Amino acid sequence: MKLSFLLAGLLLNSLVSLAQKPAPVGIQLYSFRNQFAKDVPGTMAKVKQMGFREAEIAGTYGMSLGDFRKLLDLNGIKAISTGASFEDLDSNVPKVLAEAKALGAKYVVCTWIPHAGDQFMVHDADRAIDVFNTAGKLLAENGIALCYHNHGYEFQTYQDGTFFDYLADNLDRKVVNFEMDVFWVKSPGYDPVALLQKYPKRFVLMHLKDRKPGTPDSQTGHSDIESNVTLGQGDVGIAALMKQAKKSGVKHFFIEDESSRSMEQVPQSVAFLEGLK
Repeated sequence: MKLSFLLAGLLLNSLVSLAQKPAPVGIQLYSFRNQFAKDVPGTMAKVKQMGFREAEIAGTYGMSLGDFRKLLDLNGIKAISTGASFEDLDSNVPKVLAEAKALGAKYVVCTWIPHAGDQFMVHDADRAIDVFNTAGKLLAENGIALCYHNHGYEFQTYQDGTFFDYLADNLDRKVVNFEMDVFWVKSPGYDPVALLQKYPKRFVLMHLKDRKPGTPDSQTGHSDIESNVTLGQGDVGIAALMKQAKKSGVKHFFIEDESSRSMEQVPQSVAFLEGLK
C-alpha cells in the first residue's frame, strides 16, 4: 500500500514537472541569498516553481554539499557551475575539485581577483594569470572547466587596451575562459555585444542582469545593488545581447538579480526572455 502511494506521488510530481514550462535560462542562486538564509528547502521549491532547471551555486547555506545536491535533485535542478575563491584556486585546488564534483557541476567560477583599494594593477593581473592557468590545468585534467567572472575593474586602461584584454591574451584558453557578467561590462562603460564579438568562444557562461537607466558608470567593481532591474527595463540591451551571445558561443545563461526585489523581478525577467524572438 505504501509503495502504491509513493509511486503515485512520484508520478504526480513528474506530471507537474512536465506541465510546467522550463525557464529558457538558468538562475544564479545568489539572487535569493536572503531567502535561502531563512528557508533553504522552501526557497529551492520556489526556484523550481519559477521553471528553473539549471543553476549556478553560491554556497550551501549551512547544508552539507551532499544534502544540498539531494535538494537540487529533488527539485529537478542541475548545478552547472559553482563558485571558488581566488585563495582556494591558489592553494587548495583539491578542495575546489571535490566541491564541484559533489554538486555535479562542470564549471568552477572565480568572481574576484584580490587587489588593493579600487585600483587594479598589472601585478594583480599577473598573479591571477599564474593562479588561473595553474588551477585551470589541474581542474581540466579532472573534467572541470574554470571561468573567470568579470567585475568591472578589469576594464581600467592598460597599455593600448584594458586589463581585460591583457587577461584574455595571457590566460590559456584551453583551460581558462570567462563568464560574462553583462552588468559589469556595461558598468565601466563598455558594450557587452562588442566584447562578445571581439572574443568569440571565450565567454562560455553569462550572467544576465539589467541596469537602471541613469546609474553612474563605475570601474571599481562596486555599485548599488538596487540598480538591478527586471531584464528589458534597463540600459544593458538584453535583446541584442542574447542574439549575439548565442552566435559567440555562450553555453549557459543565468539570471542574477542582486536587488531586494529579486523574488518579484526574476519571474518578470523570465517572461521577458520568453518573449524574445
